[in-house]
Amino acid sequence: MSENILIAILSLLGTLGGSFAGIVTSGKLTNFRLSELEGKVEKLSSLIDRTYALEKQDTLSEEKIKHIDKRLQSLENSVHQYIN
Repeated sequence: MSENILIAILSLLGTLGGSFAGIVTSGKLTNFRLSELEGKVEKLSSLIDRTYALEKQDTLSEEKIKHIDKRLQSLENSVHQYIN
């Protein structure tokens, strides 16, 4: 086999090996990044769920405060009427 053919075959094998290694490394990096993003999305979803629950609880608390305020005003009016 001539020296040129041997060099060409070795170059081809080196190129194929390098390309394959690059593709495998790129795939691993892509999978790692995707798993990291999935973790962040999970945390964000959890945060959104907790925020929604807090907003609902806040709304209920505001309604309770309004109800208590009305009852207090009613009691104050009753006391004022009783005094006068």
